[in-house]
Amino acid sequence: MSFELFVALRYLFARRKQAFISLISLISVIGVAVGVMALVIALALMTGLQGELRDRILSSQAHIYVWKTGGITDYTSEVAKLRQVPGVAGAAPTIFGKALVVAGDAQAFISVKAVDPALEPTVTGIKEAMRQGSLDVLANESEDQPPAILIGEDLAKQLNVSLGDSVTLVTPQGTLSPMGMIPRTRRARVAGIYNLGLYEFDSSYGFVSLPFGERLMGKDAADLIQLRVTDIWDAPRIADDVTRRLGPAYVAQDWSDLNQSLFTALGLEKMAISIAIGLIVMVAALNIVASLILLVMEKSRDIAILKTMGTSPKRIMTIFMMQGLIIGIAGTVFGGSGGLALCWVLDHYRLIKIPADVYQVAYVPFVVLPRDFALVIVSAIVISFVATIYPSRQASRLDPVQALRFE
Repeated sequence: MSFELFVALRYLFARRKQAFISLISLISVIGVAVGVMALVIALALMTGLQGELRDRILSSQAHIYVWKTGGITDYTSEVAKLRQVPGVAGAAPTIFGKALVVAGDAQAFISVKAVDPALEPTVTGIKEAMRQGSLDVLANESEDQPPAILIGEDLAKQLNVSLGDSVTLVTPQGTLSPMGMIPRTRRARVAGIYNLGLYEFDSSYGFVSLPFGERLMGKDAADLIQLRVTDIWDAPRIADDVTRRLGPAYVAQDWSDLNQSLFTALGLEKMAISIAIGLIVMVAALNIVASLILLVMEKSRDIAILKTMGTSPKRIMTIFMMQGLIIGIAGTVFGGSGGLALCWVLDHYRLIKIPADVYQVAYVPFVVLPRDFALVIVSAIVISFVATIYPSRQASRLDPVQALRFE
């Protein structure tokens, strides 16, 4: 053990008359540990919430939407053409519309999405999300029964309907008559109930077949083509590549553009929380400064004796820097370990519940990224080191004559 480290540990674990100094050092360690733990948990919370929302949105939506000037009359050829773009894993046509769904005395406004049941599973996770019924019923409709519609669990509860029940769809696209525009009304049967995990989709979306969607919306062509890519972070480049390869008649928009406001807000919230909780580490650093200043005042006689024995000011400064670093590293290790353990418990047992209609998820997930964890650990140690500079320099500048004059 080096001389500087030996003296630093001796001062740190002072006993008898200097027990108060050890207590202050312990409080400093606890302060750093609490700050690091809070910061790790806060970053894990925001990272987990971002990731969970992103995964659920990308499971419910396509990665890229492609429109074509003049409409998409032959979606089969368009799908084949778009599948040739590098990075595209799946393509499917769709028609979007709005409707009022009525079941008895209950009613709700929904977004109607007309899909091809054979191609839709290649771009969204609707097939895996089915809880009752099947997506394939949209491809096996008969004239003897009303057209099928798939609705979310939350919408089914709101309308108080179950599998096989009939609902009425009222769309703004209607028939012109002497009495004015008469809304178009269609009967449909609930042929499936799904749970995509997002309240927005499970409470306000209905899936129907493309032929039924064309009749319901009064359209004779698909609105757009949905694309799924192999790498979600490569979606912006692939969206630009679609226009470049297929010409200016094609317009593509990726998931990051469609959800930009949401993820920007989450990013700003993560940064704000990190700054606010990071101040706890700064307060803990002030405790380190205070404890070292008190130690320098308490040990001024010892410092003077060390100097008269030939110890250089640089070694004196190193002694107190080591003591501050020991406090900072100990607090960082305990805080980081405690933060990781608490994040695992909170995430594994899903202890924190939140309203799904507000945050789109039913519980708070905690995900600790190695980059975030390393940043917290390094920042805490650097802050602890910076906090040692002033009191250490004061100790190294102590005049032995003045310190021993009244001894």
